[in-house]
Amino acid sequence: MMQRYFAINKEQDKIILEPSDIHHITNVMRMNDGDEIEVVFDSKLYLCCIVNVKFDIQISVKKELKFEEKNLEIVLIIPILKEQKMDYILQKSTELGVTKIVPITTERTLVKIDEKQFLKKKERWIKICKEASEQSKRITVPTIENMFDLKGLEKMNGVSIVCSTTTKNSIKKYFQNVKLCDRINIVIGPEGGISEKEEKYLNQIGFESVSLGDRILRVETAPLTVLSILNYINME
Repeated sequence: MMQRYFAINKEQDKIILEPSDIHHITNVMRMNDGDEIEVVFDSKLYLCCIVNVKFDIQISVKKELKFEEKNLEIVLIIPILKEQKMDYILQKSTELGVTKIVPITTERTLVKIDEKQFLKKKERWIKICKEASEQSKRITVPTIENMFDLKGLEKMNGVSIVCSTTTKNSIKKYFQNVKLCDRINIVIGPEGGISEKEEKYLNQIGFESVSLGDRILRVETAPLTVLSILNYINME
């Protein structure tokens, strides 16, 4: 399978990649002159050729490639979690097509960080999403918003749901009654779930409580379940 990278610039028919991507091409993949790669720049996909690998590597555009990408925007709203769980959700949700990730704080959020710590983590999260986008052959990388609380979710456009363990309103039945939409906002609670008070508040600002079934899912399993369901629905 051809490797895909996201470029930081394009100068006429020359592509500029991040130093880490050049390292990956030369030292990890051990590519040679004439090898081809796919490169995304400005939401356009190009077939490129590698030249002068051993001296001053250059990436030359051979042609622009056609592609189709669904227009559905999926916004995943998740609490700050421990590193391993957060990394897993970021990677897998990127593979499953999420377009935006909104980190939030809730009453039961276990991980407490300040703005400086958040910005440091955000750098890492962006890298995880970029690598997952390359691996899964996407032409966009999910954006990661700055951290805020539930009040920041007021007046969000699109269909909005909150995953609940108390409602009998199944996600399957809910989406059977939803007309076509171009944006879906999904709130996932932390370990221990979202509190009753918070769920009521979300309902008041337009988030519909939906159930993922009778089983209680781990916090890192719930978003992947929702995204898999949405992928299935969007394939029909």
